[in-house]
Amino acid sequence: MNSNLSPRDLAFLAERLAPLQPLLEGRNILLTGGTGLFGKWLLESYAELRRVRPFSGSVTVLSRHPETFLARNSFFAQFDFFRFVTGDVREAEFPADSRFDLVIHAATEASAKLEKEDPDEMYSVIVDGTRHVLTQAQNFGVKRFLFVSSGAVYGPQPPEVENVPETFPCAPVTAYGRGKLEAENRTLDSAAAVGFEAVLARCFAFVGPYLNLDIHFAAGNFLRNALNREPILIRGDGTPFRSYLYTAELAVWLWTLLLRGRSGEAYNVGAPTPVSIRELAEAVSACVPGGLPIQILGTPQPGAKPPRYVPDVTKIACELDLKPEITLHDALERTLEFASRTP
Repeated sequence: MNSNLSPRDLAFLAERLAPLQPLLEGRNILLTGGTGLFGKWLLESYAELRRVRPFSGSVTVLSRHPETFLARNSFFAQFDFFRFVTGDVREAEFPADSRFDLVIHAATEASAKLEKEDPDEMYSVIVDGTRHVLTQAQNFGVKRFLFVSSGAVYGPQPPEVENVPETFPCAPVTAYGRGKLEAENRTLDSAAAVGFEAVLARCFAFVGPYLNLDIHFAAGNFLRNALNREPILIRGDGTPFRSYLYTAELAVWLWTLLLRGRSGEAYNVGAPTPVSIRELAEAVSACVPGGLPIQILGTPQPGAKPPRYVPDVTKIACELDLKPEITLHDALERTLEFASRTP
């Protein structure tokens, strides 16, 4: 059974991940959050690297509903090196003889609806889930632990700060951001106490295949409009700045951080080039022959500086030679192509 990804994306993954293959040889990996956007790309990239450069090892994926996931994503069911375990990240149990060399802890709820309706549950999934995985890691013989965090730990980015660096003081204002920051601290504390290496990946915004087009993220909503050949609707004034890293690059960056990131360090993961929401809508429109009309419901406030959510990625570029390679236009076109041929 062939991958859902395009040949050029698979070739990109195989080429960029090839130097990491010796570090994955014989390693057993625990992946939480393996059935979401990040998880699918991590699994796809791992499977492709093993196809091109065979090596031994396994990935155990923790999921609340693995049967449902595999029924909808049958590609992943064909590999005997993927193992799925059922459970909530806050209380899942593993066989007593489980041994994992590496952990990617990416399980979280990034839902605006949950943030609004039950922020305590949001916080619990992140913090209590991380506490449980860290406790389990002590019994697994884990050597390295990657915690997938978020740029939300910084809190609101001052408009005058064009790109927020890892040294910027963290002052989160959401349950999601507070939970991620607390989980970061618990990860580093546990690593220091137990003796394994831990790296933090502070992730920003992304676009690419497997992106959910039906939730609160602007990029997904605009791409859904493009697929349906309908006007692109901007509910705000179109001025906030974001940036978007292509998901194939996200996968490469996360694997690199897991295997080569400096222990005890946080790294921003995202694109450094700011794009206003209006410019994003225009870029999506340009992907459709003839373009699409854009409707902006809000009105910019005179003199107000637009909010920003844009990372400084100098650190990851200097230390690990990771830089965005795929343009936003190309990323949007690839995402639309994928969405148009997958159910």
